[in-house]
Amino acid sequence: MPSTTQLESPVGVLTLLAEDGTLTGLYMERQRYAPSRDDTWREDRSVLALVVEELEAYFARELTEFTAKVKGRGTRFQLEVWHQLSQLPYGTTISYGELAKRVNRPGAARAVGSANGHNPVGIIVPCHRVIGADGSLTGYGGGLPRKTWLLAHESGSLFPEAMAVHDSPAAVRVARPTS
Repeated sequence: MPSTTQLESPVGVLTLLAEDGTLTGLYMERQRYAPSRDDTWREDRSVLALVVEELEAYFARELTEFTAKVKGRGTRFQLEVWHQLSQLPYGTTISYGELAKRVNRPGAARAVGSANGHNPVGIIVPCHRVIGADGSLTGYGGGLPRKTWLLAHESGSLFPEAMAVHDSPAAVRVARPTS
C-alpha cells in the first residue's frame, strides 16, 4: 500500500509517494503525467521523513545531493535516462542531445525529452537540469516557471523575495535585480 504526504515548498505543494520505504513519486501541482489520488494511498509522513527532511534542506540551500532511496517505474530506456539524470551534479545543466549520447542513443534527443518529461521523481532525479542545445529552457512537466525557479535556485541567482510561489501554484516568480 503506497504511503503519501504533502510538503509545502517554494515551487508549490509537492505530493510524495513511497512503497516499501522507497520514494516512487514526487509530483508538483498540475504536473503533467502525475497520477490521480488513489484510495489505496495512506497518509504517513513518517515513511517519507528522510525525503521531507532532504527536500527542506535542498530548498534552504543546505543540501546539494539527495541520499533518499528512489525507485522509478518505467521502460528500460526511461530508467537509463533517469539514472543518467541522477548523475548530474547540482547547479549544472546538460542538453537533451548530450543526455542522449550518455545513454548511447545519440540521435534520440526527442525520446530523451519524453523520458525526461515522464520522470516520476522530479527535483530529486533532476530533470529540470536538462535544457535545449542552444541553452534555452524547453519543456518541463512541472511547468517552465518552476524549471526556471529550480535552475535559478541551484545557481544561487534567486533573491530572498523570490523564494516563494505567489498566487497561483503554477506562477513562480523569479526576481531580477534592480539597479
